[in-house]
Amino acid sequence: MAVNFSPTSIKKQVADVSLALPLAHMSTLREIIHENVREGELFEKLDHNWVRCFACGHCCKIPEGQPGVCKVRYNRGGSLFVPWGYVGSIQCDPIEKKPFFHAHPGALAYSFGMLGCDLHCGYCQNWVTSQALRDPAAVVGPMRVTPAELVHDASRHGGRVIVSTYNEPLITSEWAIAVFKEARAAGLVTGFVSNGNGTPQVLKYVRPWVDLYKVDLKSFDDHHYRQLGGRLQPILDSIGRLHEMGFWLEIVTLVIPGFNDSNDELTRLAEFLASVSPDIPWHVTAFHKDYKMTDPENTTAETLMRAAQIGKKAGLRYVYAGNLPGMVGDWENTRCPNCQSLLIERCGYLIKGYFLTPQGCCPSCAASIPGRWDPTFPRQITDRPFVPLVRSQSDFLVLDF
Repeated sequence: MAVNFSPTSIKKQVADVSLALPLAHMSTLREIIHENVREGELFEKLDHNWVRCFACGHCCKIPEGQPGVCKVRYNRGGSLFVPWGYVGSIQCDPIEKKPFFHAHPGALAYSFGMLGCDLHCGYCQNWVTSQALRDPAAVVGPMRVTPAELVHDASRHGGRVIVSTYNEPLITSEWAIAVFKEARAAGLVTGFVSNGNGTPQVLKYVRPWVDLYKVDLKSFDDHHYRQLGGRLQPILDSIGRLHEMGFWLEIVTLVIPGFNDSNDELTRLAEFLASVSPDIPWHVTAFHKDYKMTDPENTTAETLMRAAQIGKKAGLRYVYAGNLPGMVGDWENTRCPNCQSLLIERCGYLIKGYFLTPQGCCPSCAASIPGRWDPTFPRQITDRPFVPLVRSQSDFLVLDF
């Protein structure tokens, strides 16, 4: 689970490096979020000072002085103002944790998030950031930072990839693209970890600057999606568009007992993905009790392997069972779908063996394996997440709480 910064942990980090900053005034989280904004780009003006936002599939029609469903994009004077200039969470992750299994294996993914989400999943592992302004208990303290400072810190830690995650990146797309423009100039790969509730407008907006895109396909039942605050069709439409537009796309489904783990639902979901492309990697991962969802039992390895078998039967060539290291047999590894040769051996986030050719092909039969591969396998900096420490006043400035 991502480590989110709380006011206490941020202040401790600052104190540890003798960087305590005087607080000019005390601000509520709502004030902080609504002060650290700029005019957005993903909206249209309507009559009577209303605006329509295109950052997510809700396409909120927002009156003067009100926010959209995400709570962090709001109408001020007939223009849409959007989050800008801060982060709510930073963490250095192995890229396998995102998870991306077919993109730069072993790379360190420098991961940042803002606040807010357009859904309200009861099992969210990042609810402290995603549910800010929706749940009174979500009181994470943001940190002011510039895009250049984020990219500098990513490079300082050896990051190969920089990823917008932890909250829903679509609703903070303007900020993410500002960061990614700096990242591209520094030679970094960029990625979104998203619920996929997009629109044609937002996907066109981010396409020039986003390389990798992971979608959480949470269910294949519209009723279930409405329980989470969304609808199924916009996510399915976005998955098709993402593939057509040339993003490197991987899909994750958190398998929750009694919610989305029936053979019928998993089969329909896997068959849909295979109809888009059988080469899309599908990760089935294990639910554990979190946030407001404490009734279902934690997902077993047997359930994950059943789901993975369903994916294979549906025609998907690359299916992975995740986050139960060493308990799901060969489902953590990448094999050639043509000759079954072992291409990448994993245990959890650790790469134990890498056998692809520099061209991203199977060494046994020369089959081309879809993905974003490096010519050589680099040293894996970490096989577990860690939080980068604040080192100097020029790295991150703490907001008033």
